[in-house]
Amino acid sequence: MAIRENCCLPIIRTRRPIFAACSCAHTNRLFIFCAGRDTIQAVILMHENKYLTIYHDLISRIRRGEWKAYDKLPSEHELAARYETSRETIRKALHLLSEHGYIQKMKGKGSIVLDVGKYDFPVSGLVSFKELAQTMKQPVRTIVHELAIIKPDRELRQHLRASSKDEVWKVVRVREIGGERIILDKDFFLKKHVPLLTKEICEDSIYEYLETKLYLPISFAKKEISVDEATDEDRRYLDLHGDDRVVVVKNYVYLSNAALFQYTESRHRLDKFRFVDFARRK
Repeated sequence: MAIRENCCLPIIRTRRPIFAACSCAHTNRLFIFCAGRDTIQAVILMHENKYLTIYHDLISRIRRGEWKAYDKLPSEHELAARYETSRETIRKALHLLSEHGYIQKMKGKGSIVLDVGKYDFPVSGLVSFKELAQTMKQPVRTIVHELAIIKPDRELRQHLRASSKDEVWKVVRVREIGGERIILDKDFFLKKHVPLLTKEICEDSIYEYLETKLYLPISFAKKEISVDEATDEDRRYLDLHGDDRVVVVKNYVYLSNAALFQYTESRHRLDKFRFVDFARRK
């Protein structure tokens, strides 16, 4: 196969099968052409733009602690030399870092690393922990401490709009991120909507099970967020390191027919999470 850079290959007709390829520096794409006796096909292999590769590498280095909070990143010129690319490509990568809260670009001073010791937790989204974990780039583990069917007390009946005859699944799980116990999740599901749960399902993803096995149409949630005093349960299950406050997120989750089927209380270590949302002024 012949490889030529920065070229455009003509579409040709040939009596013998041939293969050729070219790459384009402007679009960072690799074009592979394969031609047969009377036809020709072009397969475009999309290469990730180089600035995205650099962006992800810089994030990895920041999270590993190569640059601490408030350290100054190398200059654009130094980064361009390190990654063997143009300063314009470096600027694009730095712009993304700034947009996502990893650095603050300061005129005349360069790029300053911000405190990224916290994990982003979306406020408005309805996302499972398994889905969030796929973006964290750190080892995660879910530990199931309790799985039982209970009769709801008065407070829980109010949260779930349940009757005294309803049965409720109670699931208590700890989320461990990077070797530290960060979140205590206490989930309550009406058994009439969720007839079966197992420890294996709870360790993996309850939502994945509900949507792919039970075909429950999970639709929307109402959330309440507060900072509360840590309880004995918080101290037992979480690595609080002396903190006496936790962030509490209460979720009321509904199906597409507006039936409330889940109440969740997620208790987060205060120093490790920031709650993010996107807002646009109309």
